[in-house]
Amino acid sequence: MNDFDYLGEREVYLDAACQSLRPRPVVEALEKYYFEHNSCGERVKYPWGEKTDELVEETRKRVLKLLKLKGKDYFVSFTLNTTYGINLLLNEISSEFVKKVFTSDIEHNSPFLATMAMAERLNVPRVVMSRNVDGSLPLDEDFSGAVVVVNVAANFDGRRLKNIKEVVKKVHKDGGIIIIDAAQAMAHMHEILEKTEADAICFSAHKMYASSLGVMVVRRDLVPKLKLSFVGGGMVDDVFSDRYLLSAEKKELAHTIFEPGLQAWGEIIALGAAIKWLEKRTKEDKKRLESCARELDGFLRENPRVKMVGTDVNPTMSFYVEGLDSHLVGAALGKEGIMARTGYFCAHYYLDKVCHYPPLLRFSLSYATREDDIEKVKKAMEKI
Repeated sequence: MNDFDYLGEREVYLDAACQSLRPRPVVEALEKYYFEHNSCGERVKYPWGEKTDELVEETRKRVLKLLKLKGKDYFVSFTLNTTYGINLLLNEISSEFVKKVFTSDIEHNSPFLATMAMAERLNVPRVVMSRNVDGSLPLDEDFSGAVVVVNVAANFDGRRLKNIKEVVKKVHKDGGIIIIDAAQAMAHMHEILEKTEADAICFSAHKMYASSLGVMVVRRDLVPKLKLSFVGGGMVDDVFSDRYLLSAEKKELAHTIFEPGLQAWGEIIALGAAIKWLEKRTKEDKKRLESCARELDGFLRENPRVKMVGTDVNPTMSFYVEGLDSHLVGAALGKEGIMARTGYFCAHYYLDKVCHYPPLLRFSLSYATREDDIEKVKKAMEKI
């Protein structure tokens, strides 16, 4: 069965870098929660709640298994999205461990603005590192007393942090803290993150075929470096007039340190279903996605008026057409049933201020992309 059979023949969805379409098993998992055991997690003892707890815990384990990280070293917390997770971490790290802040030039606004706010709040220097053309990061900085926040894949052309293991090792050797923005990697290149021992890895479930949800994979030894300012229900075992006992002091409840209030239980369960679905993608599925990306990339590069961002073939590709306004091109494509993103994709600093590109058009493919979708895009672009 085609898990995206609800997508009409004339509809071509090329905005997966924003949020991917959801395959039917994921939608069904969310629906099943609401229809069969709609209940609060970690609070109730009746059967519906026990079922919710079981599936939520299963999702936490699936996240760690996907990244090949051990539960004795890491825990998984859920939040709204990648932006929220990164901001939450940067706000909770105690100032005594922060002498400077680092990010890179090709970042999404999530880490770019959050590191700016942290540096201003703590009155510490902020360094914007220039990534190499291939996405790797130079290792000539001194990261002692530093908090480093960088992505593992850019959201405009998919370029990767190819030396991610060396970067993490260098930051830790210098005595710094490193947080990875993995939002654009988890759907199609999570392998690059396997056994990456960063202090935290943040990503968005809605970019990896799941419901709208943020995920934080946090190293347990980061917890002593936190000074909590965001607290509430679901985080405590007991409360007195002027103090409280954190549930996170128990190893099995460490995740609650970043989960104040009621959580999105159905969406968490749907993420578990999405990971199961991703694990079932065959070599043929991956080859089809790669083939579609290669064909569309090649078509665009053949036209001398098309100016591509980046050099490598990737399911996420950005470009502009000389003499044409990208927003108008996007609107014209929309009338042909082709859904694509236009603008700077929340990477304003690099695309606008560093590269001085005009607003761009972005095609981001996914497992929902069909071979004939590419032909429709080619014909529409030729027509334009």
